[in-house]
Amino acid sequence: MNNELRTQFGLTLVEILIVVAVIVILAGMIAGVAARIDNQTKEKGMKNIFAVLEDALIEYYDYNDTFPVQPEENFTQAAAHSQFLYFKLDSIPASQNIMKKISDKLIKNEYSPIGIPLDETPPEIYDLWGTVLDYRYIAGDNFPELRSAGRDRTFGTADDISNR
Repeated sequence: MNNELRTQFGLTLVEILIVVAVIVILAGMIAGVAARIDNQTKEKGMKNIFAVLEDALIEYYDYNDTFPVQPEENFTQAAAHSQFLYFKLDSIPASQNIMKKISDKLIKNEYSPIGIPLDETPPEIYDLWGTVLDYRYIAGDNFPELRSAGRDRTFGTADDISNR
């Protein structure tokens, strides 16, 4: 009679489920870290875009002795505010040259007031999440405010990014 122990090689269902669970947990952690890094990169990129726009606004100020006045603080009109800013900065050659530093992907003409063809309106300036930037300046303020809706693409929430 053979009393030798037989050795079996293989994996049980429980062992396979544990390996799959570990892989799912690691994949979730990697996806979370990647999303956080992506958002941090976009936030830093927005600061760079704001710096370019601030330089263009300073050139505009040097030429006109004032900033473009846009007193309305209504985020639903952000596209019109962005068009206003682009139109004003594009009217000054020094500002126009600085604006060329902004990627063409962020300058789009997707909004037009009712009754005016798109090709007859200035384009809007967009943030890195694809939402139009808002611009506001009230005479007497020290400097205009530029605002991005941030990663949730909704103005007035905690993740909004501003140059102030």
